[in-house]
Amino acid sequence: MFACDGCGACCKNLDKSPIYEDLNRGDGVCKYLIDNQCSVYENRPLLCRVDESYEAFFKQIYSLEEYYELNYTMCAKLKI
Repeated sequence: MFACDGCGACCKNLDKSPIYEDLNRGDGVCKYLIDNQCSVYENRPLLCRVDESYEAFFKQIYSLEEYYELNYTMCAKLKI
């Protein structure tokens, strides 16, 4: 399971990828992010669910280890 630390960096940089356009409130921040918490966490979109996104979209492209490493690398870059 992907170990998210809940920092919110991914939710504050949606303008970095067009796949999150529908979630972007216009300034790069997710429209569901309130006080650095996801207000729809239990029902968040599939794209916001790292493990489930792997199964749905990426398992034919990457190994799980490669996919996690890509996610951890991007997470670290977004925190800078």
